[in-house]
Amino acid sequence: MTKKLKKMTVSDVKILQELSITTFTDTFAAGNTAENMKAYLSEAYTIEKLTDELTNSESTFYFIYFEEQLAGYLKLNVGSAQTESILDNGLEVERIYILSQFKRHGLGRFLIETAIDMARKQGKEIIWLGVWDQNPKARAFYESLGFEYFSAHTFVMGDDPQTDLIMVKNLVK
Repeated sequence: MTKKLKKMTVSDVKILQELSITTFTDTFAAGNTAENMKAYLSEAYTIEKLTDELTNSESTFYFIYFEEQLAGYLKLNVGSAQTESILDNGLEVERIYILSQFKRHGLGRFLIETAIDMARKQGKEIIWLGVWDQNPKARAFYESLGFEYFSAHTFVMGDDPQTDLIMVKNLVK
């Protein structure tokens, strides 16, 4: 079963927008109101915002393909693109989303392991991410890969302040 990464460019923005809306909705719609989902999606995934993110030199996006089909994507941040100041020499996994029909094929693990490898090659001391405190499966997945609870921050979904747990994996142990 072949897995392949493709680094995104600005020309991929429409595909990224569609993929982002689909995967975010699949992942979080059941735990949120339709109004809050609509409000969040209409702000977070505009063509303008995604274009800004794609052109930020401290952010990198990758599509993942499974058996030649687009299956999801990964967004990594370093430096000032990181959404929190955890450690100067860290790499953030801001987004990791897989289309529902491609889940349970090891793609999430492949993306995280790829991100860890990239962080090590860049000499980063830690890799970190935020995970919704109401998503125990995701928390358990990240813990199985050596991530540990570090702190928490608020993530606003429409008018609903939610808690994201910051999970960190030390790369210099």
